[in-house]
Amino acid sequence: MEGALTNEECQQLLEKISALEKENKRLKEELVNKNDDLYIDLFEEAIDGIVFWRENGEVVKANKSSAKIFECSQNELCGKRLFDFVYEKNEKFHTIFSELNRTGAIRDELLFLMPNGQKKLLEFTAKINRNGFNIMILRNVTERFKMEKKLRESEQKFRKIFDGSFDGIILWDENFKIVDVNQTGVKMLGLSKEEIIGQSLTTLLSKYNVKKENLEEYMKKLEKDGQITGTLSTKMNDTKQKYFEFSAKSNLISGLNLSVFRDITEKLEMEEQLRKSDTLHVIGELAAGIAHEIRNPMTALKGFIQLLQGSIKEDHSMYFHVISTELQRMDSIINEFLILAKPQAVKFVECNVVKIMRETVELLNAQAVLHDVQFKTYYEKDLQLLYCEPNQLKKVFINIIKNAIEVMPNGGIITVSVKKTNDNKIHISVEDEGPGMSEEKIKKLGEPFFTTKERGTGLGLMVSYKIVEEHNGVIDVQSKEGIGTTFHIYLPIHKDSEGKSL
Repeated sequence: MEGALTNEECQQLLEKISALEKENKRLKEELVNKNDDLYIDLFEEAIDGIVFWRENGEVVKANKSSAKIFECSQNELCGKRLFDFVYEKNEKFHTIFSELNRTGAIRDELLFLMPNGQKKLLEFTAKINRNGFNIMILRNVTERFKMEKKLRESEQKFRKIFDGSFDGIILWDENFKIVDVNQTGVKMLGLSKEEIIGQSLTTLLSKYNVKKENLEEYMKKLEKDGQITGTLSTKMNDTKQKYFEFSAKSNLISGLNLSVFRDITEKLEMEEQLRKSDTLHVIGELAAGIAHEIRNPMTALKGFIQLLQGSIKEDHSMYFHVISTELQRMDSIINEFLILAKPQAVKFVECNVVKIMRETVELLNAQAVLHDVQFKTYYEKDLQLLYCEPNQLKKVFINIIKNAIEVMPNGGIITVSVKKTNDNKIHISVEDEGPGMSEEKIKKLGEPFFTTKERGTGLGLMVSYKIVEEHNGVIDVQSKEGIGTTFHIYLPIHKDSEGKSL
């Protein structure tokens, strides 16, 4: 038949097919051998330790890295039970291998004890194969664990320093968002940590009435120089004015800025008190040196004026009256000088403050009427008696109320109140409807020769501050320009060992 293969051609074709089959088999065997070699290379040269183990934990085969991890040779490792190397067969150990048996695979870490006594924390991945040989890949993470431990300890130290600092500390990012604040900062700001963290630093400062122009100036300087120092004046709602000294550093670590601040309000107040005290001392020395020298010629002048009184003509009576009035004023100023110059011999006794205030208001009522001024009084009933020097307190009340009358030439209302506070003090307040004062003027009250009156000396208020201080009390002045001024006097009720109020 045409096209049919001859016997010879069939034989050749069969030989070719047989040769191809042999070549294919050879190639397959060669590929298997290459895969075996590749597997062996991967197994032996792997960076991580690889161990094959039986169900009872016996190591069947281990690579070089695993032998290095376990501090022994590969032959020594084979035949050992893997579980025997676990340092503690604790609850975690049993939980891990229960989970391995349940799921067939697990990833975790345990502390292993090496044959040489060294302890290592090993991270491992274990997988159970149903052919009876299980696999575990191990990695020594002891150094990583030590590093993490050091980082945790370092973080704990930082946190202790951060939270234990006597200064307030705020961390904020490049968008001015507050990231963290320490406990001192929380206390100084008077807000909870939750209220501060996440808030904008500029928004927070604006709540404390920090001037926007000051804030912008500081931020520009911080951006330019990388760090700044300064002082901020803050006031929130009706709270007392506070002063904070601060320093800030930008980009302390990537994306984080640091601000450290401390409340220097008391420090500034003490410095102010020291300055006033120094001034008082100078005035005292001055007064002691000249008071008697002035009084001698004044006594002579007063004596001659009294002798001439009968012979003064009617047209000169006005001059006589002016001279007498001015001599009395000079005598009053000298007396105030002497009060400042040396301690007065005073005796503290139990007195009714309301009674002293009533007498003062009655005494000044005539002067108030002349100025078209009316009194409104609020006296708390059954107030405790106060240990005080009544004449000195009356002098304080007279000085403050007279000032209130004189600042209202067109009339008005003076509100006087006496009551007890929750912290066992007597609170006396005198409120006027005068022109008020600026913060700068309030700071200078009580200083010698500072006065808002044309013919004033400022000594009256200075004496008042001194008397209240001797009673262990304080004077606080609140004023708004165009609205009026209120003098608050706080006097402790109890007495100390010297009989003064405490």
